[in-house]
Amino acid sequence: MTALEPAVPEHGTADRRPWIAVVQGFIGSTMILFGSFGVGWIANGSPMVRNPMVIALRTEGAGVLISTTLLTLGAMLLLRSWLRLGQHLRNWEAGSLGTVVAAVAAWGAPLFVAVPIFSRDVYAYAGQGRLMAEGLNPYTTGISALSNWFMLGTDPSWAENRTPYGPLFLWLSRGVVAVTGGQPDVSVLFFRGLACVGVVLCVIYVPKLAALHGVDGARALWISVANPLFLISFIASAHNDALMLGLAVAGTYFAATRRGLLGVVLVTASIAVKPITIVLLPFIGLLWAGTSAGWGRRFLFWAGTGSLSLLLLWLMGIGHQLGLGWTWALTDTTPGYTGYSPSGFGGQMVELAANAVGLDGLAVSGGFRTVLTAVSILIAAWLVLFGDRSKVVRRMGLAFAAVVLLAPIIQPWYILWFLPFLAVTGMRNNWQIKACYVAVAFFVVFGAQDQLFVWNFVQLPVQTRVLSTAVALAGVVYLLVLDVHTRKLLNSRESDFAPVTLR
Repeated sequence: MTALEPAVPEHGTADRRPWIAVVQGFIGSTMILFGSFGVGWIANGSPMVRNPMVIALRTEGAGVLISTTLLTLGAMLLLRSWLRLGQHLRNWEAGSLGTVVAAVAAWGAPLFVAVPIFSRDVYAYAGQGRLMAEGLNPYTTGISALSNWFMLGTDPSWAENRTPYGPLFLWLSRGVVAVTGGQPDVSVLFFRGLACVGVVLCVIYVPKLAALHGVDGARALWISVANPLFLISFIASAHNDALMLGLAVAGTYFAATRRGLLGVVLVTASIAVKPITIVLLPFIGLLWAGTSAGWGRRFLFWAGTGSLSLLLLWLMGIGHQLGLGWTWALTDTTPGYTGYSPSGFGGQMVELAANAVGLDGLAVSGGFRTVLTAVSILIAAWLVLFGDRSKVVRRMGLAFAAVVLLAPIIQPWYILWFLPFLAVTGMRNNWQIKACYVAVAFFVVFGAQDQLFVWNFVQLPVQTRVLSTAVALAGVVYLLVLDVHTRKLLNSRESDFAPVTLR
């Protein structure tokens, strides 16, 4: 414990100094900001690459290593600050919500002006906006059809790929390009602005939705929005998932408060950003129908919800002849898997076992992953049809989690899709919150070493991925073993925490 940090109060007493965690998190975000200039994703055509300081950071070995260390240490400090903020506010007394909101703002501000990290999908958004501006259909045409596309930062994997995004986001991308002229750095800031609209919607409606379920709004917001994976993925990376999620959370709140028409419109807008939130639509119909609805009323509202949503999506696709081109993303069987997903790792084990007994391991593992995908759909369907009528939002979160976690490919930020719906319906201070700690920490560590940009000609005594992994693992060991505060989080029993009220 440092001299600047107070001791953890005894159970039941108020901690009056959570601001220390807020300030420490701001320092961590600022470290990420400076580190991003050396190893973040800058478009080759950006004027930034001609800045002498940026040149030194990106072409000199020392600059690259310092940037890598700063970014990774900043991410670990932000992780610790999030954990400590939860400890400081563990009684969730009056004023806690304001503190969490202040933390989101303070930690997010440096990330807003950082070079994109953990992903460079934001440059693909600008490319798809350029396609729209030139009268091309992003559902049928890849970004490689554009002149100078590579110099503007887009990952080559997008060259021939159709966009998986909905028509609303394509229109927003077209608007960004109209304002910025496709200039990559300014476009990144505009797309960050769109992402922050989603963040603000979450900040507003997560506590409101939690209150409907008898859950403390400050704690739900701390779990789902203040965590470092959310802030880095949705602000620093500028992922459009932030806008998708914000619209979905807002729509769920309005549907849960018997304003179903507005709820359907907002969730449809979410689908029109990224179609994956179509999983939520049947639950929005249930919320609109009401907890006392019989089967006839439920089917009526499901039909009404689906018809209205489809009509709105069709209207959004009229221009540029987009139509319902987004539907391909729902049925796309993109090959591959991520090794840390249950489907990916489990499939690898199945493949090894099948090969050992003389079977076609690839075919068997492919079948295994297909079965898991089918199981996730069945789980979601069961949760739509059956379950406690007063826990529709909880069922929605579990259905979304099943679809995400049993898919072959899980990107780090995918767990953020369902986390708010679980947080607002209650995550107990036992294995549930501990699993959240582990998942957030894992994906922060993974992202820090997985997406670092380094020129091929730069000579380094140690690879940046190795350095980042070593720094991150040292940080994890510190949090788990050496830090007298955070090491308690995974070792403590449920009774060692303040109680959480669940309805």
